[in-house]
Amino acid sequence: MPASDDPRLDALLHPFREGALAHAADTLFLNARAGDLPPVASHWCCVQAFKPWALRLQAAGLASTPGIPPGPFSRVLLPLPPQRDLARAWMVRGLRQLAPGGILVASQANDAGARSAQADLARLVSGLQAASKHHCRVLWTGVDSQRVDTALEEAWLAAAAPRFVPGTHWWAQPGVFARDRIDAGSALLAAQLPADLRGSAADLGAGWGYLSAVLLQRCPGITSVDLFEADAHALALAQRNLDPAATGRALRFRWHDVASGVPAGFEVVVSNPPFHAGGEEDRELGLAFIRAAAAALRPGGCFWLVANRHLPYEAALQAGFASVREVARQDGFKVLEARTAA
Repeated sequence: MPASDDPRLDALLHPFREGALAHAADTLFLNARAGDLPPVASHWCCVQAFKPWALRLQAAGLASTPGIPPGPFSRVLLPLPPQRDLARAWMVRGLRQLAPGGILVASQANDAGARSAQADLARLVSGLQAASKHHCRVLWTGVDSQRVDTALEEAWLAAAAPRFVPGTHWWAQPGVFARDRIDAGSALLAAQLPADLRGSAADLGAGWGYLSAVLLQRCPGITSVDLFEADAHALALAQRNLDPAATGRALRFRWHDVASGVPAGFEVVVSNPPFHAGGEEDRELGLAFIRAAAAALRPGGCFWLVANRHLPYEAALQAGFASVREVARQDGFKVLEARTAA
Protein backbone atom coordinates (compact mmCIF):
# COMPACT_ATOMS: atom_id res chain seq x y z
CA MET A 1 0.00 0.00 0.00
CA PRO A 2 1.18 3.55 -0.63
CA ALA A 3 2.46 5.42 2.39
CA SER A 4 0.26 8.39 1.47
CA ASP A 5 -2.54 9.39 -0.89
CA ASP A 6 0.03 10.37 -3.55
CA PRO A 7 1.13 7.18 -5.37
CA ARG A 8 3.52 9.02 -7.70
CA LEU A 9 5.38 10.48 -4.73
CA ASP A 10 5.54 7.13 -2.99
CA ALA A 11 6.81 5.48 -6.17
CA LEU A 12 9.39 8.25 -6.58
CA LEU A 13 10.78 7.57 -3.11
CA HIS A 14 10.67 3.77 -3.46
CA PRO A 15 14.32 3.29 -4.62
CA PHE A 16 15.51 5.31 -1.62
CA ARG A 17 13.36 3.39 0.85
CA GLU A 18 14.62 0.10 -0.59
CA GLY A 19 18.27 1.17 -0.39
CA ALA A 20 18.90 1.25 -4.13
CA LEU A 21 19.61 4.99 -3.95
CA ALA A 22 20.79 7.37 -1.24
CA HIS A 23 19.31 10.78 -0.57
CA ALA A 24 21.41 13.94 -0.87
CA ALA A 25 20.98 17.34 0.74
CA ASP A 26 21.66 19.10 -2.57
CA THR A 27 18.49 17.81 -4.26
CA LEU A 28 16.28 19.63 -6.75
CA PHE A 29 12.67 18.54 -6.30
CA LEU A 30 10.81 19.50 -9.47
CA ASN A 31 7.00 19.51 -9.48
CA ALA A 32 7.41 19.10 -5.72
CA ARG A 33 4.65 18.12 -3.37
CA ALA A 34 4.38 17.62 0.37
CA GLY A 35 4.03 14.13 1.77
CA ASP A 36 5.98 11.43 3.58
CA LEU A 37 9.38 12.98 2.83
CA PRO A 38 12.66 12.18 4.59
CA PRO A 39 14.12 14.65 7.14
CA VAL A 40 16.82 15.69 4.65
CA ALA A 41 14.05 17.21 2.51
CA SER A 42 14.31 20.37 4.63
CA HIS A 43 17.51 21.11 2.66
CA TRP A 44 16.05 20.47 -0.79
CA CYS A 45 15.27 23.09 -3.43
CA CYS A 46 11.58 22.60 -4.18
CA VAL A 47 9.99 23.87 -7.40
CA GLN A 48 6.20 24.11 -7.51
CA ALA A 49 4.19 26.45 -9.78
CA PHE A 50 0.71 25.40 -8.54
CA LYS A 51 -0.16 27.63 -5.60
CA PRO A 52 -2.22 25.15 -3.51
CA TRP A 53 0.63 22.63 -3.63
CA ALA A 54 3.17 25.36 -2.90
CA LEU A 55 1.13 26.30 0.17
CA ARG A 56 1.11 22.67 1.34
CA LEU A 57 4.89 22.57 1.02
CA GLN A 58 5.08 25.76 3.05
CA ALA A 59 2.81 24.28 5.73
CA ALA A 60 5.17 21.28 5.89
CA GLY A 61 8.11 23.61 6.50
CA LEU A 62 9.53 23.39 2.97
CA ALA A 63 10.26 26.52 0.97
CA SER A 64 9.43 26.42 -2.74
CA THR A 65 9.69 28.59 -5.82
CA PRO A 66 7.76 28.48 -9.12
CA GLY A 67 11.01 28.77 -11.11
CA ILE A 68 14.01 26.45 -11.37
CA PRO A 69 17.01 27.70 -9.36
CA PRO A 70 20.56 27.38 -10.71
CA GLY A 71 22.33 24.07 -10.17
CA PRO A 72 23.98 21.72 -10.36
CA PHE A 73 22.46 19.17 -7.99
CA SER A 74 23.45 15.65 -6.91
CA ARG A 75 19.83 14.50 -7.14
CA VAL A 76 16.87 15.66 -9.19
CA LEU A 77 13.45 14.26 -8.21
CA LEU A 78 10.59 14.60 -10.67
CA PRO A 79 6.99 13.35 -10.44
CA LEU A 80 6.16 13.75 -14.12
CA PRO A 81 3.11 15.71 -15.30
CA PRO A 82 0.63 13.75 -17.46
CA GLN A 83 0.93 16.01 -20.52
CA ARG A 84 3.63 14.35 -22.65
CA ASP A 85 5.25 17.43 -24.20
CA LEU A 86 5.53 18.98 -20.77
CA ALA A 87 6.89 15.76 -19.24
CA ARG A 88 9.56 15.53 -21.93
CA ALA A 89 10.62 19.13 -21.33
CA TRP A 90 10.84 18.51 -17.58
CA MET A 91 13.05 15.47 -18.23
CA VAL A 92 15.46 17.62 -20.23
CA ARG A 93 15.49 20.37 -17.62
CA GLY A 94 16.08 17.84 -14.86
CA LEU A 95 18.97 16.17 -16.66
CA ARG A 96 20.57 19.54 -17.37
CA GLN A 97 20.54 20.37 -13.65
CA LEU A 98 22.54 17.29 -12.65
CA ALA A 99 26.08 17.56 -11.32
CA PRO A 100 28.65 15.02 -12.62
CA GLY A 101 27.72 11.69 -11.14
CA GLY A 102 24.26 12.97 -10.22
CA ILE A 103 21.04 10.99 -10.57
CA LEU A 104 17.62 11.91 -11.93
CA VAL A 105 14.67 10.03 -10.44
CA ALA A 106 11.29 10.36 -12.16
CA SER A 107 7.91 8.73 -11.63
CA GLN A 108 4.68 8.46 -13.56
CA ALA A 109 1.35 6.72 -12.99
CA ASN A 110 0.68 3.73 -15.22
CA ASP A 111 -2.61 5.22 -16.43
CA ALA A 112 -0.94 8.56 -17.20
CA GLY A 113 1.68 7.27 -19.64
CA ALA A 114 4.36 5.55 -17.55
CA ARG A 115 5.50 3.30 -20.41
CA SER A 116 5.77 6.26 -22.78
CA ALA A 117 7.73 8.20 -20.16
CA GLN A 118 10.18 5.32 -19.81
CA ALA A 119 10.63 5.09 -23.58
CA ASP A 120 11.14 8.85 -23.82
CA LEU A 121 13.75 8.99 -21.08
CA ALA A 122 15.57 6.03 -22.62
CA ARG A 123 16.04 8.11 -25.78
CA LEU A 124 18.07 10.64 -23.77
CA VAL A 125 20.20 8.42 -21.53
CA SER A 126 21.77 5.00 -21.28
CA GLY A 127 21.62 2.68 -18.28
CA LEU A 128 18.07 3.64 -17.36
CA GLN A 129 16.73 1.65 -14.41
CA ALA A 130 13.06 1.16 -13.62
CA ALA A 131 10.75 -0.37 -11.05
CA SER A 132 6.98 -0.67 -10.69
CA LYS A 133 5.29 0.35 -7.44
CA HIS A 134 1.88 1.71 -6.38
CA HIS A 135 0.48 1.44 -9.95
CA CYS A 136 3.30 3.72 -11.08
CA ARG A 137 6.70 3.38 -12.66
CA VAL A 138 9.81 4.94 -11.15
CA LEU A 139 12.82 5.60 -13.38
CA TRP A 140 16.35 6.61 -12.42
CA THR A 141 19.49 7.40 -14.35
CA GLY A 142 22.65 9.44 -14.54
CA VAL A 143 23.84 11.24 -17.64
CA ASP A 144 26.20 9.77 -20.23
CA SER A 145 27.81 12.82 -21.84
CA GLN A 146 28.77 10.74 -24.86
CA ARG A 147 25.12 9.93 -25.52
CA VAL A 148 23.47 13.33 -25.08
CA ASP A 149 21.25 14.11 -28.07
CA THR A 150 21.25 17.90 -27.93
CA ALA A 151 19.04 18.24 -31.00
CA LEU A 152 16.36 16.02 -29.45
CA GLU A 153 16.57 17.92 -26.16
CA GLU A 154 16.10 21.24 -27.91
CA ALA A 155 13.18 19.86 -29.92
CA TRP A 156 11.45 18.69 -26.73
CA LEU A 157 12.02 22.02 -25.01
CA ALA A 158 10.61 23.83 -28.04
CA ALA A 159 7.53 21.57 -28.10
CA ALA A 160 6.65 22.70 -24.55
CA ALA A 161 7.43 26.38 -25.09
CA PRO A 162 4.81 29.15 -25.35
CA ARG A 163 3.16 29.55 -28.75
CA PHE A 164 0.15 31.31 -30.21
CA VAL A 165 -3.26 29.72 -29.73
CA PRO A 166 -4.16 28.81 -33.34
CA GLY A 167 -5.91 31.64 -35.13
CA THR A 168 -5.28 34.17 -32.35
CA HIS A 169 -2.63 36.58 -31.09
CA TRP A 170 -2.73 35.07 -27.57
CA TRP A 171 0.03 32.99 -26.04
CA ALA A 172 -0.46 29.61 -24.36
CA GLN A 173 1.63 26.49 -23.85
CA PRO A 174 1.37 22.78 -23.04
CA GLY A 175 0.32 22.09 -19.48
CA VAL A 176 -2.08 25.03 -19.10
CA PHE A 177 -5.85 24.92 -19.55
CA ALA A 178 -7.05 25.52 -23.14
CA ARG A 179 -3.51 25.51 -24.47
CA ASP A 180 -4.54 25.13 -28.12
CA ARG A 181 -7.99 26.74 -28.35
CA ILE A 182 -10.39 29.27 -26.95
CA ASP A 183 -12.29 27.23 -24.39
CA ALA A 184 -15.93 26.87 -25.49
CA GLY A 185 -17.29 27.74 -22.04
CA SER A 186 -15.13 30.85 -21.75
CA ALA A 187 -16.16 31.91 -25.27
CA LEU A 188 -19.84 31.55 -24.35
CA LEU A 189 -19.36 33.64 -21.22
CA ALA A 190 -17.38 36.26 -23.13
CA ALA A 191 -20.21 36.59 -25.67
CA GLN A 192 -22.70 37.34 -22.88
CA LEU A 193 -20.74 39.99 -21.00
CA PRO A 194 -22.62 43.31 -21.28
CA ALA A 195 -20.67 46.33 -22.47
CA ASP A 196 -21.88 48.50 -19.59
CA LEU A 197 -20.00 46.68 -16.82
CA ARG A 198 -18.11 49.24 -14.77
CA GLY A 199 -15.58 49.60 -11.96
CA SER A 200 -12.95 47.28 -10.57
CA ALA A 201 -13.07 43.68 -11.78
CA ALA A 202 -11.60 40.34 -10.74
CA ASP A 203 -11.04 37.28 -12.93
CA LEU A 204 -11.02 34.17 -10.73
CA GLY A 205 -9.01 31.35 -12.27
CA ALA A 206 -7.82 33.67 -15.03
CA GLY A 207 -5.67 31.14 -16.90
CA TRP A 208 -3.74 32.78 -19.73
CA GLY A 209 -6.03 35.81 -19.61
CA TYR A 210 -8.75 35.32 -22.24
CA LEU A 211 -11.74 36.49 -20.16
CA SER A 212 -9.82 39.47 -18.81
CA ALA A 213 -8.83 40.47 -22.34
CA VAL A 214 -12.44 40.33 -23.54
CA LEU A 215 -13.65 42.23 -20.48
CA LEU A 216 -11.17 45.02 -21.16
CA GLN A 217 -11.98 45.14 -24.87
CA ARG A 218 -15.75 45.16 -24.48
CA CYS A 219 -16.27 47.22 -21.33
CA PRO A 220 -14.69 50.70 -21.38
CA GLY A 221 -16.12 51.38 -17.91
CA ILE A 222 -13.91 48.72 -16.31
CA THR A 223 -11.19 50.61 -14.46
CA SER A 224 -8.97 47.73 -13.33
CA VAL A 225 -8.70 43.95 -13.44
CA ASP A 226 -7.11 41.67 -10.86
CA LEU A 227 -6.24 38.29 -12.36
CA PHE A 228 -6.18 35.50 -9.77
CA GLU A 229 -4.58 32.28 -11.01
CA ALA A 230 -3.09 29.28 -9.16
CA ASP A 231 -0.78 28.18 -12.01
CA ALA A 232 2.26 30.46 -12.16
CA HIS A 233 2.96 29.39 -15.75
CA ALA A 234 -0.53 30.37 -16.89
CA LEU A 235 -0.23 33.66 -15.00
CA ALA A 236 3.05 34.44 -16.78
CA LEU A 237 1.24 33.91 -20.08
CA ALA A 238 -1.53 36.26 -18.98
CA GLN A 239 1.11 38.90 -18.28
CA ARG A 240 2.43 38.34 -21.77
CA ASN A 241 -1.04 38.55 -23.32
CA LEU A 242 -2.24 41.68 -21.50
CA ASP A 243 -0.33 44.94 -21.80
CA PRO A 244 -1.40 47.55 -19.21
CA ALA A 245 -0.05 50.32 -21.44
CA ALA A 246 -2.24 49.17 -24.32
CA THR A 247 -5.41 48.85 -22.22
CA GLY A 248 -4.96 52.05 -20.24
CA ARG A 249 -6.31 50.25 -17.17
CA ALA A 250 -4.62 48.93 -14.05
CA LEU A 251 -3.84 45.22 -14.17
CA ARG A 252 -2.69 43.14 -11.22
CA PHE A 253 -1.50 39.58 -11.72
CA ARG A 254 -1.91 37.51 -8.55
CA TRP A 255 -0.47 34.00 -8.07
CA HIS A 256 -3.17 32.87 -5.72
CA ASP A 257 -5.33 29.95 -4.56
CA VAL A 258 -8.85 31.29 -5.13
CA ALA A 259 -10.36 28.50 -3.04
CA SER A 260 -8.75 30.09 0.02
CA GLY A 261 -10.60 33.37 -0.64
CA VAL A 262 -9.68 36.64 -2.36
CA PRO A 263 -9.61 40.30 -1.21
CA ALA A 264 -12.90 42.21 -1.19
CA GLY A 265 -13.86 45.41 -2.96
CA PHE A 266 -14.75 44.53 -6.56
CA GLU A 267 -17.75 45.69 -8.61
CA VAL A 268 -17.46 42.86 -11.14
CA VAL A 269 -16.21 39.27 -10.92
CA VAL A 270 -15.96 36.88 -13.87
CA SER A 271 -14.98 33.21 -13.71
CA ASN A 272 -14.81 29.93 -15.55
CA PRO A 273 -13.95 27.96 -12.40
CA PRO A 274 -12.12 24.64 -12.53
CA PHE A 275 -13.99 21.58 -11.36
CA HIS A 276 -11.25 18.96 -11.56
CA ALA A 277 -8.44 18.26 -9.09
CA GLY A 278 -5.86 15.57 -9.76
CA GLY A 279 -7.84 14.36 -12.77
CA GLU A 280 -11.02 13.75 -10.76
CA GLU A 281 -14.18 15.87 -10.74
CA ASP A 282 -14.22 18.06 -7.65
CA ARG A 283 -17.44 20.06 -7.38
CA GLU A 284 -16.30 21.61 -4.11
CA LEU A 285 -13.65 23.53 -6.03
CA GLY A 286 -16.26 25.38 -8.07
CA LEU A 287 -18.34 26.00 -4.93
CA ALA A 288 -15.27 27.53 -3.28
CA PHE A 289 -14.93 29.92 -6.23
CA ILE A 290 -18.58 30.94 -5.80
CA ARG A 291 -18.05 31.65 -2.11
CA ALA A 292 -14.90 33.63 -2.92
CA ALA A 293 -16.79 35.70 -5.50
CA ALA A 294 -19.62 36.47 -3.10
CA ALA A 295 -17.18 37.67 -0.45
CA ALA A 296 -15.15 39.70 -2.95
CA LEU A 297 -18.01 41.80 -4.35
CA ARG A 298 -19.17 45.16 -3.06
CA PRO A 299 -22.90 45.73 -2.47
CA GLY A 300 -24.69 45.73 -5.80
CA GLY A 301 -21.81 43.94 -7.50
CA CYS A 302 -22.26 41.28 -10.18
CA PHE A 303 -20.74 37.85 -10.72
CA TRP A 304 -20.65 36.33 -14.22
CA LEU A 305 -20.00 32.58 -14.22
CA VAL A 306 -19.86 29.84 -16.84
CA ALA A 307 -20.09 26.18 -15.87
CA ASN A 308 -20.81 22.79 -17.33
CA ARG A 309 -24.56 22.37 -17.41
CA HIS A 310 -24.60 19.36 -15.06
CA LEU A 311 -22.83 21.16 -12.20
CA PRO A 312 -25.33 22.09 -9.44
CA TYR A 313 -24.10 25.59 -8.62
CA GLU A 314 -27.48 27.32 -8.44
CA ALA A 315 -28.10 26.52 -4.76
CA ALA A 316 -24.73 27.94 -3.73
CA LEU A 317 -25.35 31.05 -5.81
CA GLN A 318 -28.79 31.58 -4.27
CA ALA A 319 -27.28 31.20 -0.80
CA GLY A 320 -24.55 33.76 -1.42
CA PHE A 321 -26.26 36.34 -3.63
CA ALA A 322 -29.43 38.41 -3.62
CA SER A 323 -30.44 37.40 -7.15
CA VAL A 324 -29.44 34.74 -9.67
CA ARG A 325 -30.47 34.27 -13.30
CA GLU A 326 -29.46 31.98 -16.13
CA VAL A 327 -28.38 34.07 -19.10
CA ALA A 328 -27.48 31.43 -21.68
CA ARG A 329 -27.39 27.66 -22.19
CA GLN A 330 -25.48 26.20 -25.11
CA ASP A 331 -23.32 23.19 -26.05
CA GLY A 332 -23.33 21.72 -22.56
CA PHE A 333 -22.59 25.01 -20.78
CA LYS A 334 -24.61 27.55 -18.87
CA VAL A 335 -23.90 31.19 -18.12
CA LEU A 336 -25.20 32.56 -14.82
CA GLU A 337 -25.31 36.08 -13.47
CA ALA A 338 -25.56 36.66 -9.73
CA ARG A 339 -25.80 39.99 -7.88
CA THR A 340 -25.15 40.98 -4.31
CA ALA A 341 -27.69 43.09 -2.43
CA ALA A 342 -27.32 46.82 -3.02
